[in-house]
Amino acid sequence: MSQRRNAVLAALLAAALACQPAAARSARAGETFQFGVIGHSFQSGPDDSELRQSIRDTNQANLAFVVATGIKADSESCSDKLYARRVELLDESEWPLVVSLAASDWSGCKNSAGRSNAIDRLNRLRELFFADDNSLGARKLALARLSANAKFRSYAENSQWESGRVLFATINLPANNNHFLPEAGRNSEFEDRLVANRSWLQRLFAAAQRKKLDGIVLFSDGDVGVQNEDERSLLPSFNTKQDGFAVMRRQIRTLAKKFSGKVLLIDTKRGKNPPAPAIEWNDNLGHVSVNAGWVRIQVNPGRANLFDIKNGEAQ
Repeated sequence: MSQRRNAVLAALLAAALACQPAAARSARAGETFQFGVIGHSFQSGPDDSELRQSIRDTNQANLAFVVATGIKADSESCSDKLYARRVELLDESEWPLVVSLAASDWSGCKNSAGRSNAIDRLNRLRELFFADDNSLGARKLALARLSANAKFRSYAENSQWESGRVLFATINLPANNNHFLPEAGRNSEFEDRLVANRSWLQRLFAAAQRKKLDGIVLFSDGDVGVQNEDERSLLPSFNTKQDGFAVMRRQIRTLAKKFSGKVLLIDTKRGKNPPAPAIEWNDNLGHVSVNAGWVRIQVNPGRANLFDIKNGEAQ
């Protein structure tokens, strides 16, 4: 009887494990690996065919994980129904898939009265896309979120993970001037998120330095302008609007100078016929903007060129 009971328990345990999503294997230290980045695929309007194709393509590649930069077009509805459809689509990835939010996903949303509904929609995205500490996709990647800090409980979209000896992280920096609104009074959403993002960056760089990692990769929607030559020329004046990325840019530059490894910023590129993505380096600080479609980036431990951009074909 005991043997039969043990056999039944073993069968039940095996069935339960079979129902669980497969966990992703992190690259080992010193191991070359590749990851995919799907650029913002909604530049021409509410058509998810390019995103669908990118997911099919990345499914055929050998990748550690995929990062998708944005889930909808400006002209699309901000409804729960559309958000839920995009969760289902992105969850079709064979690889762990991490979402990096875009401005079009939330910051331009309006309610039925035509007023801004950005904060409500951002909170809804957090509930649908960042409900737990796992990525989307058939294989799950365990993530650490800023929301684990009680002081920043709302900011679940900022996530981090490690592969090999590289720290990867998303940070919510929308491309529309970081959602800075030139209005009288306190710009509360921008200011609160700025405090959270500053703390997030400090935490990321401190962890990477403590572990003596080879590199840090940051994914965002907006280009903070780290490669602009002269910081003084970027300060606000009476003739220019306030730069919503100025604080982030200065902090990233300062932290990168103190970090012994490479720092790569990956954001999205909009516009017709943009140039092919290429990493631009200034000392240990690199930047690349990814177009619609997808690119493969290879991590080469122990080499001077820690990061290489490959084409988007399956290999």
